[in-house]
Amino acid sequence: MNIKNLSSLLFVLIIISGCAIFTDEYQKNQRKVIAYLLEDLPLPDDAEIVKAPTVLLGTGESISGRIILTSGFSPAENLIFYGTETLTTGWKLISSKVGEEITLVYEKSGRYATIYLAPKGTLGGFIAGDYGSDIDISVVHPDAIGIQNPYDELNYDSLPESP
Repeated sequence: MNIKNLSSLLFVLIIISGCAIFTDEYQKNQRKVIAYLLEDLPLPDDAEIVKAPTVLLGTGESISGRIILTSGFSPAENLIFYGTETLTTGWKLISSKVGEEITLVYEKSGRYATIYLAPKGTLGGFIAGDYGSDIDISVVHPDAIGIQNPYDELNYDSLPESP
């Protein structure tokens, strides 16, 4: 191997390892924020936050939003996790649908949390027989929507014409 190939390989290795450091730091910071905002809703220890579709609004008891996670545990294992851990934090299961995909609806202090668990189908998981999970959590506070129909008073004549 000549020096040019070796230095190129070293450069690529440094760039890739640097990305992992940034990703790990993002995960740590996001977990702190989510732990503060959703202190009473447990999250699996191995779950990683998916950056783009995650959005949280409000603080403490007035939180609303959506968190997208991935987990190395199967939907069934995550079902067992949520079945035990949510009860210890005061959440009450009010509805569930269990199949290949799992939907759990919890209530606490007028807030609702919907937890959707789906198998994460990857080629590596198919070969190893381990799928992991995609976890989609939506939390709604009862005061999140003050006006039921915000378009009721809309003046359609004042809107620009569509092409």
